[in-house]
Formats: sequence, structure tokens, C-alpha cells
Amino acid sequence: MDLNTEIKQLIIDSLDLEDISVEDIETQAPLFGDGLGLDSIDALELGLAIKKQFDVKIEANSEETKAHFYSVASLASFIETQRA
Repeated sequence: MDLNTEIKQLIIDSLDLEDISVEDIETQAPLFGDGLGLDSIDALELGLAIKKQFDVKIEANSEETKAHFYSVASLASFIETQRA
């Protein structure tokens, strides 16, 4: 499974998005607002799930973190740089 797919599955599992499949989440689309429509509470839960699954450090409430959480693609890029 590639990292983008893994992140999409993690989003679905950690946020209990039962009506959404991996195929429904666009890699480049925004996760918040007009895209997937996640909110700040979803962001916290997703952040915890990402920390746990990928063992990466996420700074809370920084502009940089907001940029990382923009889309699945930006999260994948962030996780890859943290793993290096």
C-alpha cells in the first residue's frame, strides 16, 4: 500500500468516516473546508493518529502544521521528510 492510500485509510479509520472510501478522497484536495470538510476536532484526532502510526512529531497550532494538513499529498510529503 502506498503512503497516500495509507493516509487515506487512516483518515477514514481514525475519524469513523463510514460513508467514505479511499477512492472518495482526492490526494490533492483540501482535507478541510471545501474539500473533505474536516474540522479542528478532526484535525486533532488525525494528528494523534498520524503521530501514533508514523511516529512523527507534529507541532500543534503552527502555520507549518496547517500547511502539512492541507491535503493527503502534503501529509505524505511531511511524513516522508520526518522519516528521513
